[in-house]
Amino acid sequence: MPHLILADASLAFGHVPLLDHAEFQLEAGERVALIGRNGCGKSSLLRALAGQGALDDGSVWRQPGLRLAYVPQEPPFDPERSVFEAVVAGMGEVSALLAEYHEVSHAMAISNDNHEALLDRLHHLQAELETHNAWSFEAQAERVIQRFSLDPDARIGTLSGGQKKRLALAQALAVTPDILLLDEPTNHLDIGAIEWLEDMLLASGVAMVFVTHDRRFLDRVATRIVELDRGCLQSFPGNFTDYVARKEQMLHDESVQNAKFDKFLAQEEVWIRKGIEARRTRNEGRVRRLEQLRRDRAARRDRQGKVELAIDAGDKSGKLVAELLGVSKAFGDKTVVRDFSCRLQRGDRIGVIGSNGAGKTTLLRLILGELAPDSGSVRLGTKLQVAYFDQFRTQLDDEAALVDVISPGSDFVEIGNERKHVISYLGDFLFAPERARSPVKSLSGGERNRLLLARLFARPANVLVLDEPTNDLDIDTLELLEQLLQDYSGTLFLVSHDRAFLDNVVTQTIAPEGEGRWHEYAGGYQDWADYQAFRRNEKAAQETDKRVQTPRQDVPAEPKVRADGKRKLSYKETRELEALPGQIAALEAEQATITQRLEDPALYQSQPQEAQQLSTRLGEIDDELMALLERWEALES
Repeated sequence: MPHLILADASLAFGHVPLLDHAEFQLEAGERVALIGRNGCGKSSLLRALAGQGALDDGSVWRQPGLRLAYVPQEPPFDPERSVFEAVVAGMGEVSALLAEYHEVSHAMAISNDNHEALLDRLHHLQAELETHNAWSFEAQAERVIQRFSLDPDARIGTLSGGQKKRLALAQALAVTPDILLLDEPTNHLDIGAIEWLEDMLLASGVAMVFVTHDRRFLDRVATRIVELDRGCLQSFPGNFTDYVARKEQMLHDESVQNAKFDKFLAQEEVWIRKGIEARRTRNEGRVRRLEQLRRDRAARRDRQGKVELAIDAGDKSGKLVAELLGVSKAFGDKTVVRDFSCRLQRGDRIGVIGSNGAGKTTLLRLILGELAPDSGSVRLGTKLQVAYFDQFRTQLDDEAALVDVISPGSDFVEIGNERKHVISYLGDFLFAPERARSPVKSLSGGERNRLLLARLFARPANVLVLDEPTNDLDIDTLELLEQLLQDYSGTLFLVSHDRAFLDNVVTQTIAPEGEGRWHEYAGGYQDWADYQAFRRNEKAAQETDKRVQTPRQDVPAEPKVRADGKRKLSYKETRELEALPGQIAALEAEQATITQRLEDPALYQSQPQEAQQLSTRLGEIDDELMALLERWEALES
């Protein structure tokens, strides 16, 4: 039985319908990715499915009794609330009791003032919670907060963008939903957090609909792709790679069919203009058919054009862009960059990766000479023209008109040797002429990103610094931007959490090694990840060799209590310790096999019960592995 059904749905903003009698249904265990151009209505559709937005026509049916959780693109939070209060907020009538109980417990732990009054209130709250059988809710809230590495007592106003996204996900999962609706869940998350989220969603078994433009995330998580295109929903079984192959063929077939239709219509228009023959009684049927053809052509919604991207690399910079020797930088007690050296040349495309707060922006400012190092030296090349793309879009004035953002005080922009009218240039970035005088605040997130790219590319630059340029951009625009940057003759610095984008664009990667140390690697993100995996495997093999090669036959018998005061292992414990590595390896192998099975979209269609069993087993393996690792540590110590 479907979890959710969208029937004959229509929705329009202005004269263009976002949904045109659209149909959709979500089955148990499915992970459906909703994709489409910026502004096509994906977020509006998600809000309608969640019951937070109305349709103009049609209906949304949800299976009675199922719990639904919705995480919008920018979740609204009260900055004065604590993390714990926000997580329990969706738990119904017990949420206020749980929030107060946590607050009183915290107050008692940090202060001795009013201890008796607090204790009385705590007893009263305990009684209330027992009456509502709410202790399981508290345990669930604490579990997800710990899972997302959040401080339950932190105020929301102090959290970073990535932490707020984690909080929104924690709030949704705390109610153990049957249906999960996610709008751009990877925004503001670093690569490690995105990969962790992928694993968690794969293991959860929850039916979900999500909107994302992260192609690696789509490939790994989705069991079905649904494209919102010109008001209609088209379904493609499988992941994003499968969708690309099928969509290419569909677009080809559609263009051939449209060409045949247009040719036939042109022939009929020529015939009607002959006059007398067309007006004879015996040809009235042909005249009516022509009128219907005209109506069909007027109703046809052609696919939206592509963004036209071009960039002027300006005058060539010197061959050397920057050389750093032994550079270090600290803020207070925290060393962000320690003893870093590199030499960057014209034409390099450098990806900078790392967790949020690792110091990526600080490193870039050091490389470009905008920040003085505490020690070491920075030598910059000549003729550098630097242009920045800011992920927080602080360069955009919300009240300014689009034309003034692109070319203040002038009606033209110059790209290379070509002079273009600013309205025509905005059209290259899919902004209609009637929107040229609209204020920036009227734009969606993806449209703001397009506008910022248009502003950036309207000025010559031989050094580009792009900080998260892919946020909110649709997949078509992402691929065009990739092509542009691959052909760019200047030097590129790219900070991004989009793994596919990094792999397709950069020639080398700078990544943190911990304790402020950074290292430069050849290739993109996957090359760096493969090297890290190789290092881990090599280290594990060396540790295994050390254990195997430790001589045993000539070691004299130890006393029951060793000289360092630690108890000697019994024979049984020794045998148990020797067996643990094999047991752990077997569980990890089973874990990898199950994860691979769960990534197969066909499994959820043909064997949904097995998919649920595998998800449950994956959770059990995590617990078993943790227990074995703790036992290993106890025996070795």
